[in-house]
Amino acid sequence: MSRYALLLEYDGSEFNGWQRQSGGPTIQASVEKALRTFTRQKHLQVTGSGRTDAGVHARGQVAHFECETLPDDAFQRLVKALNGLLPPTVAVRATAQVQENFHARYDARLRRYHYYVSTEPLALERNRRLVIYPPPDFERMNRACALLIGNQHFGAFCRTRSATVNRICSIRRAQWEPEAHSGCWRFVVEADRFLHGMVRALVGTLLEIGRGKRSVQDMKRILATQDRRESGVAAPAYGLVLEHVTYDTPIFGGDN
Repeated sequence: MSRYALLLEYDGSEFNGWQRQSGGPTIQASVEKALRTFTRQKHLQVTGSGRTDAGVHARGQVAHFECETLPDDAFQRLVKALNGLLPPTVAVRATAQVQENFHARYDARLRRYHYYVSTEPLALERNRRLVIYPPPDFERMNRACALLIGNQHFGAFCRTRSATVNRICSIRRAQWEPEAHSGCWRFVVEADRFLHGMVRALVGTLLEIGRGKRSVQDMKRILATQDRRESGVAAPAYGLVLEHVTYDTPIFGGDN
């Protein structure tokens, strides 16, 4: 048996999230189906670095699976074969054979998400960016972002019914950045882990601060309450993208 890693990109619009479940299509189930067809190993399972919610996209999801060792020629054909079997909204960008104890989720050191917004009307990207008008105060929002940095309890930004007990996360980076296209911005947040619904709740709260509905210092108060009812309404899923997952040793080249 050997273990392999996949670098995945997907449009989450038509999926009920990453995790396999009854009642609708998921990314995990789609990838498993393609792999089982290619390898002819019907019990093969895939584990992702994170469980993106329904409607959330990914450019850098990492997953691993274990199967009988693939012959060299089969491994060389893996990317092309999987992309021919997967729906057009899911793509394999790279593959690698990894150590037998590698775990896509537990070995991840950092995860980076981007949330995309626009302060101007959009046509082509209307399902990829949240249009916000009038424009919020991004400088004010970045002052609130500075209060998120470090090792803190983020219970106030965790989905209410989440079963996660440990709600401590270490955010290394959180900031709003302008993009090249006029009116386009992205929220970049990088941490060791994220809670259920955390990024979207952060974005919703920051937008309320940017619109003057809350003060910058309200972020401190919200964090201290550890109560989801105190933070803002979650931003829509379609603006969120899992961009990158970092490991101690690069898997596919680059810095991941």
